[in-house]
Amino acid sequence: MIRLMPKAALAAIVIIISGCAPALKPLPAGVSGPPPLAWRTELANTAALDRDWWRRFGDSRLTELVEKARANNLDVRVASARVDEARATEEISRSLLLPTVEGGAQGGAQRQVSPFGQGQNSLALQPLFRASYEIDLFGRNTARVEGAEAATAATEAAREATLLSVSAATASGYVTLLALDGRLDILKRTLQARADALKFARDRASVGYTSQLELRQAEAEYQATALLVPQVETQIARQENALSVLVGELPAATVRGGTLANLVLPPPPDVLPSELLRRRPDVAAAEYQLAASDAQMRIARAKFLPTIGISATAGAAYSDLLANPVSIWSLGGSVLTPIFAGGRLTGEFDAATARRDQAAYAYRSTVLNAFREVEDRMVTLDRLAAQKDALMAQRSAVADALRHARNRYQAGYTAYIEQVDAQRSLLAVELSIIQIEADMLNAMIGLYQAAGGRPEPDSVP
Repeated sequence: MIRLMPKAALAAIVIIISGCAPALKPLPAGVSGPPPLAWRTELANTAALDRDWWRRFGDSRLTELVEKARANNLDVRVASARVDEARATEEISRSLLLPTVEGGAQGGAQRQVSPFGQGQNSLALQPLFRASYEIDLFGRNTARVEGAEAATAATEAAREATLLSVSAATASGYVTLLALDGRLDILKRTLQARADALKFARDRASVGYTSQLELRQAEAEYQATALLVPQVETQIARQENALSVLVGELPAATVRGGTLANLVLPPPPDVLPSELLRRRPDVAAAEYQLAASDAQMRIARAKFLPTIGISATAGAAYSDLLANPVSIWSLGGSVLTPIFAGGRLTGEFDAATARRDQAAYAYRSTVLNAFREVEDRMVTLDRLAAQKDALMAQRSAVADALRHARNRYQAGYTAYIEQVDAQRSLLAVELSIIQIEADMLNAMIGLYQAAGGRPEPDSVP
C-alpha cells in the first residue's frame, strides 16, 4: 500500500495540472453550411468533366502548350518544391514520436600523480550509448504530426490549384492569341477594301468627276485602318511572349494549330453544387489549412501540461590502469510542468485559437467564392450566346447596307461619306464578333477552371 502512494500522488498531480489547461474552443458558427441544391443558371447539353478538359477544344497545339506548361511552368515547380519541403517537415514531426538514440566515445591520455606521490601515465577509452524518449501522454507530439500531415495535404492541394490555374491561363492565352490573329486578318482585309476605295476616289478626282473632299476622306479612312495594323501586331508579339514564359521558355513566336474559327466550343461540364467542394483544389487546401491550424491550437494547449521523459545511458570504461573493463549505465526519468510563464502560454493559446478562427473564415470565404465563380461563368456563357446571335444578325444587315452604299456611291447617287459609315459599322461588328467568340471560349475555360477539374489520382491527399 505504501508503494502505491507515490504513484497515486503523481496521478493526482497530473489530473490537477490538466484541469488548469484552457478548454479547446469550437469552430465559429456558420463556417460550414450546406451547398445550394441547384445552380441559378442552368446550361443545356452538359457533359461529364474530364481531367484533360483542354483536349476538348480540338486544337493539338493548344493541348501541347497546356501540357508543356503543366510540366515546365516555374510557378508549378515552385509549388512542387513546397510540397517536398512540407513532406520533409512532416518527417521531422514524426520523429518526435520515436526515441532518440545516440552513440559516441571519449578517451584520451593523461599523466597524473598517484597516491604514492609518483608520476603515472594512463590511457582511457569510454564508449557510450544514450537513449531518450518523451512520453506523449497529452498528445502534444501527436498533434504536431497531425498538423504537419494537414500542412502537407494543403500544400499538395495548393499545387493542384496552381496546375489548374496555369492550365487555364495557357488555354486562355492561346485563345486570345488566335483572336488577335482574327482581328489582324479582318483589319488587313478592311485595309485592302479601303485601298480599293482610295484608288477609285483618286481615279474619279483625277478626271474631275468628284471633289478633293472625297479623295481626302478616302485617304483618311485608309490611314486610320493602317494605324490599327501595327497596334494589333504588337499585341500579338506580346501575347506570344507571355505564352512562352507560361510554358517555361524564352520569349519566341508561337506556332498555331489553326484559327479561332477552327476551335470547338466544348459542352459545359456537368458538375453538381454538392460535388464542387470535392473537386476544387483551393477548397481542399483551405480545409487542410484549417485542420493544421486546429492542430496548432491543440499543441498550444498541451504546453500547459507536463512533459514526461525517460533517458538511459550504457557504456564501458577501458583503461590500462584497470585489469578488466568496467560497465557503466544510468536510467532516469523527468517530469517538467510549467508553473509561471508570465502569461506567455495563455497568449500563445489565444493566438493559436485566433489563427484557427481565421483559417475557418478563410475556408468559408473560399467556398463562397467557388460557388460565385461557377455561377458567374454560367451566366456569362448563357448571355454571350444571345449576344453572338444579335451580332451575327447585325453583321448581315450592315454588310447588306455597305453593298447598297457602295453601289449608290459608284453610280454617283450619294456622297462617299455613306460608304465610309457603312465600312466603319461593318469593321466594328466583325471585330465584335471575333471578340465575342473569344469571350465564349475563355468563359468556357473559366468554367472548367471554376469547376475544379479532376486532379491526378495519385495527387489527391
